[in-house]
Amino acid sequence: MTLIRPDLDTLPAYVPGRAIPGAIKLASNEVSLPPTPRVLAAIAEAAAGGNRYPDLAVTGLTARLAQYLDVDAERIAIGCGSVTLCQQLVQATCFEPSDEVVYAWRSFESYPIVTQIGGATIRTVPLDDDFRHDIDAMIAAVTPQTRLVIVCSPNNPTGTVVTREEMERLLVSVGPDVLVALDEAYYEYVTDPEAVDGMALIDAHPNLVVLRTFSKAYRLAALRVGYAVSAPEVTTALRKVCSPFSVSSVAQAGAIAALDDAAELLAWCKDVVTERSRVRDALLEAGYTVPVSQSNFVWLALGDRTGPFTAHCLDHHKVVVRPFASDGVRVTVSAPDENDAFLAAARSFPG
Repeated sequence: MTLIRPDLDTLPAYVPGRAIPGAIKLASNEVSLPPTPRVLAAIAEAAAGGNRYPDLAVTGLTARLAQYLDVDAERIAIGCGSVTLCQQLVQATCFEPSDEVVYAWRSFESYPIVTQIGGATIRTVPLDDDFRHDIDAMIAAVTPQTRLVIVCSPNNPTGTVVTREEMERLLVSVGPDVLVALDEAYYEYVTDPEAVDGMALIDAHPNLVVLRTFSKAYRLAALRVGYAVSAPEVTTALRKVCSPFSVSSVAQAGAIAALDDAAELLAWCKDVVTERSRVRDALLEAGYTVPVSQSNFVWLALGDRTGPFTAHCLDHHKVVVRPFASDGVRVTVSAPDENDAFLAAARSFPG
């Protein structure tokens, strides 16, 4: 008799960025600054009610987001980080083992995990030679069994974006019976005018779900708050498969306060964009292959040099970067001094 699903033995483990005392952590795409004073005060006030269950419907944050995004509240679903919403999307759309989830690879490492947990079939499409989503290949990969297509833009870990034209072509091609999730966790760092903005497309495409998060630009990674915007029938389904009370009162209060402080928080994104260009230019000058990033990180395509480069950064410069098998490393763009420490490591790498 087997008590546990045997397929869990093959479930890939999510690998977080390492945190090593005394080292500079550039492995998790976190903002180096803490939440703003207003946000910290709201968190502290909410924590005083920690003996009570949170609002199950996340009413306050939903209403505040509806105002901020100028959409009806019924089109918003809140989740315990956008990654949990990805898992809820699989649960809401896939009910047979033959049901398929299509996404690019390499992309966010949680996609294969949430797909397998949901009991669905994984169909991956390789990135193109520029480390971007190959939209035509993704369209070709859709079959009658496809229930969900996930597009990550900016893509984690390569930082590349999908254009609006590409996204509209994908939505039209897959048809209205396939749900398409646009994961925009790093949306606030995008400066390319051709890049897709999911909120500009949801009215014309009822099968589109836009996912965003408070973990990155809003500096609330520890509180775990993400949200989805879509047609009411989709957000209703997401709420049905949501674990009760998964978004705490502290998280809700922090997210509302972060929206109130959005101008200050998002101003920091401009500094990151400036540093992003400086870091990439320096890496290109040093001979590395680095695609144009629209996120708060850069991607170094290192191939079989990935492991030695990662070890060199840590052992000789006390800088922690995020390796991805034998593909490359992702490096968070941080404050100038931390970026300089990483660039010193990259320039001195003998490989």
